[in-house]
Amino acid sequence: MTAVKAPHRIRVLGKEITVKSTASPQHVQEVESLVNRKLTEAQALVTGGDPQVHVIIALMNLAETCITLTQDLAVQERGHKETVERLVRRIENILR
Repeated sequence: MTAVKAPHRIRVLGKEITVKSTASPQHVQEVESLVNRKLTEAQALVTGGDPQVHVIIALMNLAETCITLTQDLAVQERGHKETVERLVRRIENILR
């Protein structure tokens, strides 16, 4: 069964828009807050100029964080897999 997407009103860059999501209202609000925080950080880094530059910087920063976390998770997963394999070998050796 597919989750139903509910409409949520958010405000980004001073514009109120409706987005549809299966996430809880609290989660959508967290995402909205993060996006606005990253946009504010980008605006502080580059004063004036084209507003699209702020959006691009915010997107680049979010993408960098996403990629880093994905890579970190992959390293952790490999470590867990190696630990499980080592424990299974130890158990098998004990049972022999």
